[in-house]
Parts: sequence; C-alpha cells; structure tokens
Amino acid sequence: MLTGWERRLKAWEEAHLIDAALAARIRDFEALSARSGSWRWPVILAWVFGGMLLCAGVLLFVAAHWDNLPPSGRFALVGIMVAAFHVSGALLRQRDDALGQVLHAVGTVALGGGIYLAGQIFNLQEHWPGAIMLWAAGAWLAWLLLRDRIQAVYCALLTPVWLAGEWSEATRNMAGGQLLASEGLCLLALVYLGARMAGREGPTRHDLAWIGGMSVIPLTFWVLFARNVWIDRGLTTIPTGLLLAGWALGYGGPLLLGFLLRARAGWMLIVAAIWVRLLGATASGISASSADFSWRKISTYVLCAVGSALMAGWGILESRRERVNLAVAGFGLTVICFYFDSVMDKLGRSVSLMSLGLLFLLGGYALARTRQRLMAKLAGGAP
Repeated sequence: MLTGWERRLKAWEEAHLIDAALAARIRDFEALSARSGSWRWPVILAWVFGGMLLCAGVLLFVAAHWDNLPPSGRFALVGIMVAAFHVSGALLRQRDDALGQVLHAVGTVALGGGIYLAGQIFNLQEHWPGAIMLWAAGAWLAWLLLRDRIQAVYCALLTPVWLAGEWSEATRNMAGGQLLASEGLCLLALVYLGARMAGREGPTRHDLAWIGGMSVIPLTFWVLFARNVWIDRGLTTIPTGLLLAGWALGYGGPLLLGFLLRARAGWMLIVAAIWVRLLGATASGISASSADFSWRKISTYVLCAVGSALMAGWGILESRRERVNLAVAGFGLTVICFYFDSVMDKLGRSVSLMSLGLLFLLGGYALARTRQRLMAKLAGGAP
C-alpha cells in the first residue's frame, strides 16, 4: 500500500507536474533516508532510556538529601533541576535535535516534580489538580517555544488529566461524576485515534493516534465499570449548572478538537460520541438489581460488538490499519468477556476448560481470517 508521500508523488506525476526522472530521484532519496534512519533507532532508544534513568536518579538524589536541606536550598535545587535540563537541551539541540528534545522532555518531567516539591516546601493547600494544571501549563509553554513532538505528547496527556481531576474534585460524593469523566476520556481517545487521515499527516498526529490507540480499550472498560466501582450509595445529585458544564467539557471539548483535526470528516466522531453515550447509559444499569438486568447486560455486549464493527468500517474507509487491528482486538475481548460472564459459570469445570480452549483456538483462527479479509479490502481500496 502506498504511503502518503508516495500517493502525492504519484498524483503529481500523473498531473505532469514532475517528470518520471524527477519522481525516480525523489523515490531514491526517500529510500536512502529510510535506510539511514533505520540505523538511528538504537541511538534514539538509548537516549530515551538515558533520559528516564536521569529523571529517576535526580528524584532519588533529591529524596535522599531532602531532609538535610533548608527550605531555601530545597527551592533552589528544584529551580536548578528544571533550568539545567532545559538549558542543556537548548545548547545541544543545535548539534543533535533528538538529543535536545530528550533533555527538554526531562526538564518538563522535572517541572512536574518541582511543582509538587514546591508545594511541600511552602505547605501549600492540597489540591492536586492545581499542580497538574501548572505542569500542563509548563508543557504548553514549552511546546509553543520549541514545537517538540514530546512536549505535544505531554500537553495531550496532562491537559485531560488536569480537567478530569478538577471534575473529580468538583463532583466528589456526587452520583454519576465518574461515569461522565470516563465517557469524556473515552471519546477523547477516539478523537486522538482519528487524528491521522489522508492528507493530514505529521509527527504530532502520529503521536496522538498512538495515544488514542493505546488508551481506547482501557477507557472503554472504565466506561463499563465506572458505576460498579463508584457505587452511588448515599451520594448527592450533581447540580444542574455543574452537570451542564461537565457535559460541555466531556463531550463538547473532544468534538470541537475532532473537528479542528479532521475538518468536515469530523462528523464520524459524532457517531463515536453517540456510541460512547449509549454504552455509558446501558452499562450504568448493570449494577442495579432490577428486572431489566439481563437485557441491559446483553445490550452492553451488543454495543461493544457494534463498536468493533464501526471501528473496522472506519479503518477501511480511511485506509488505517491500526483501527482495523483495534476492531479485531475489541471484538475478541467482547467474545471472551461474554464467555466468562455468561457461559462459563453454567458449565462444569472440565467442560468449561475444554470449551474455553476451543474458543481460543477457533476464535483466534476466525479473528485472524477476518483480519486478513479486512486488510485485503483495505489494501484494495487504497488509492
């Protein structure tokens, strides 16, 4: 399947904007760059692990000498720790951009630790989302100045964590707060997943798609079990104004971001929002001991299967392999959870183990064949 730049190059050649000789030279150059870049990944990996170890070492050093330092020394150490990494990154970025980005990333991590340490130094009032807000503000400032993809990842992670934390604190001891937070984060993960599309590529969109792909399944489980974890015993009702603000933040914010990232193609995210809301509304009644328990339970599994089918169709429509893979994984998890929840306890021990083995063997084969057909359809529909 042709990549984005290969499709554009072919279109330019067919439109006679460039000749065949120039197109061949461009392809040779890109192939050479890809081969030379493939040998660089061990160095990048070493720098990333080195940065992580450096962060851990600095934090351990500070923790070991914390009690022996006066408050002024502690605050100075925190400031020096943040500044040293960013200054080092700025100096070394002229020689190697990747190493500079790693050092700037360590500096932003040190900023988060420094914010919490400063709160401890001056005995500030405890409000942990406020610290996340300052950390996210520092990441946004670093991204505006540096335009690093690592800083963009920090912004994409810290900002929703801060907003979810503020919502959690505002709705403490209130019914339904955690469910709305889980739905909003799940929808945001789908928005991140859809950041990559034809004609809209880039390192930041690539990273957003990775974040969404890795988090969408765990956040879907959070939507399913949010009400079971946070049982509404004796909880008060969320005030109307606060609830409207939560809906605007949880659903309006991700949808607005989705339309900014995808323009007219953002309408697909409205379908995703409807699916998330239906899943949350159905799952919220599973913990209730009522007559509609069984149909709500079955409806939840049906919605998960429908969501997998929609994800597969989305991947085929926009030629995205990662979405097809997520769809296959999601459907497999749906079948496994349904077996353990509704089938296994009705069988004997030996029969349940044998049927489980057959489920994995036959189900794995069926999923593999389904994935192959979906990938073939995806490759056949690619321009």
